[in-house]
Amino acid sequence: MRLRVEFTTEPFDLDEAPAHAVAAREVIEAADLDAVDVGPFGNTAEGGSDAVLAAVEALLRKSLGAGATRISLQVNVIGEDGA
Repeated sequence: MRLRVEFTTEPFDLDEAPAHAVAAREVIEAADLDAVDVGPFGNTAEGGSDAVLAAVEALLRKSLGAGATRISLQVNVIGEDGA
């Protein structure tokens, strides 16, 4: 199964990326995912279910550990492996 995750971390800081946002970005960029789009107000990543779910667990743990007070995420099934 292929998944897409969309997420944001809070609190926001418009002057510079907070530590929790940097931690989330580092986790997603280091994960074995097929597509990653990191932006100031939202982030998306796609890949196989095992890779996406492992990345989601890591970003939750690391972002919360780095000071996130809220993490919003949505996970969608976008297809089957090999499709």
